[in-house]
Amino acid sequence: MADHQEASVTLPSDPASVPTARRFVAEVLDGWGLDDAGDRADGIRLMVSELATNAVLHTFGQSPTFTVDVRLEREERLRIGVTDSHPRWPRRLPAAVQQDNGRGMVIIRSLAAEAGGRLSVSPTEEGGKTVWITLPWTAPVPTR
Repeated sequence: MADHQEASVTLPSDPASVPTARRFVAEVLDGWGLDDAGDRADGIRLMVSELATNAVLHTFGQSPTFTVDVRLEREERLRIGVTDSHPRWPRRLPAAVQQDNGRGMVIIRSLAAEAGGRLSVSPTEEGGKTVWITLPWTAPVPTR
């Protein structure tokens, strides 16, 4: 087995791309041995949905596409990143009772921490950013 496996897809910055991003990650992780019906898979799908939604909604049309990267490093660490070309980084918004949005990063950060992982943001060379979730890998990797 290789020390590093990865897959990526670039999608149009459109709300219709969010379920496509979620399905893509689910299919990749299923191929790497993650039980698609488990709580862990549900949490990952929710995090990917939130990241993809942020890439579509909060770039204000200035990022025509976004890219989803899935990486499995040494069968120990799973990294999922969503990259867009908008220069503004995610901001924590105050949790107002009547606020209808702004909770995505809180949800992602909480789910990642619950799974023993973390959330991070890194700049791209092109001036955009990648929002990463990093999780310990616990699924068996199939031998082929």
